[in-house]
Amino acid sequence: MHFNINDLVRENIKKLVPYASARDEFKGEANIFLDANENSLGSPLGEGDSVFRPAYNRYPDPLQMKIKEKLSFIKKVPVDNIFLGNGSDECIDIIYRAFCNPGKDNVIICPPTYGMYQVSADINDIEVRKAPLLEDFQLDLVHMENLADDFTKIIWLCSPNNPTANALHREDIETVLNNFPGIVVIDEAYINFSRHRSFIQELAEYPNLVVLQTLSKAWGLAGLRLGMAFADKTIIDIYNKIKPPYNIGQATQDIVLHALDRVEEVNGMIQTLVAEREALATALSALPQVEKIHPSEANFILVKVADAKKTYQYLLSKGIVVRDRSNVQLCEGCLRITVGTPDENKALVNSLSDFMA
Repeated sequence: MHFNINDLVRENIKKLVPYASARDEFKGEANIFLDANENSLGSPLGEGDSVFRPAYNRYPDPLQMKIKEKLSFIKKVPVDNIFLGNGSDECIDIIYRAFCNPGKDNVIICPPTYGMYQVSADINDIEVRKAPLLEDFQLDLVHMENLADDFTKIIWLCSPNNPTANALHREDIETVLNNFPGIVVIDEAYINFSRHRSFIQELAEYPNLVVLQTLSKAWGLAGLRLGMAFADKTIIDIYNKIKPPYNIGQATQDIVLHALDRVEEVNGMIQTLVAEREALATALSALPQVEKIHPSEANFILVKVADAKKTYQYLLSKGIVVRDRSNVQLCEGCLRITVGTPDENKALVNSLSDFMA
C-alpha cells in the first residue's frame, strides 16, 4: 500500500495559515498578561468563590498540554500523537475538512453505525458510500473494496460498534489498514468495556490510522464534551492547524485534569458496568417478549423484542427512555438499552414484565 499524507490533504489546507492566538506566540512563564485583551479585573465568579476557581477571565491553554501529558502516561502514547476536541464530533468534522474536497471526494461507512459520520459528511458536501455490515455485524471487505476509488479519502470503522455493540474482527480492520491508501478512522468510544485491545498502540505501524476515543462513556464526563484523536504526528499537526484557537474551555480542562487522577475509580466503574451488563442480559433473556440479545462489548445492549415500537412507547409511559433502533438496517425490531444502575436495570426489567403481563 502506498500512503502519502500530502496526496490526501486538501490544497487549501496545505496553504492555510492558522490563526495564531496570543498564547501561541508566548512561551515561558509570566506574571502579568497584557496580550489577549482579557478582563484584567477578573470575572463575576471571582477567585474567592467556593465553586469557581479560578475566575476564568483568562483564555485557556490552546493545546491543552497538561491534559495531554496525563493522557500520554495513561494511554502510553506520545503527546505529539494526541489531539483533543470539543467532543468526538469535532474530531470527526476536522477530518472531513482536512482531507475531503466538497463535491468531489467520498468516504465509506459501514451501517448500521454512528450517525455523525453521515451527518458531518452531509454538512461538508462529501459523498457517503455504504458497505452495510454482514448479518453477524462484521465488515463486508469485498463490498468495501468495490466501493473504493481514487476519490475515496476516508473509511470509518466503529469498534465496538454503535448500535450493534460488537467489536469488529481485528484481522479485518488490519486488512483495511494494510490495503487502503487513505485515512482509516477507528472509533473506539466504547473500547473500555471491551475484551479487545485498543489500536492506539499501532500508530507507529500505520501512518494512515486515526483512533477516536472519548471521556463521555467509561469516564462518565459526557457533560464536558471532550473527545480524543490519536494519530501520527503529521495528522495531529493538521488537526491543530484547522481547529479553533481555544476549542477546549478552561473549566473543562480543570475538571478533566482532576478526573484523570482517578484512574482506579474509573476502572472500578467499568468493572461494575460490565457486571451489570451481563446481569441485565440474563434478566432480559428470561422475558418472553425478548427474541434475541446481541452480544455486547459496550455499555449498552441491542435487544430484539416482539414489538419494538409498542415496547418503546410503554417504557416511555413509565418514565424509562431507551433508544428505538427498529427502523435501522439490520436492527429491525431492536431496542438499544444502556446499562444503568442496578436499581434502574431492575426497574426496566420489571416494567417489561408488566408490559407482557
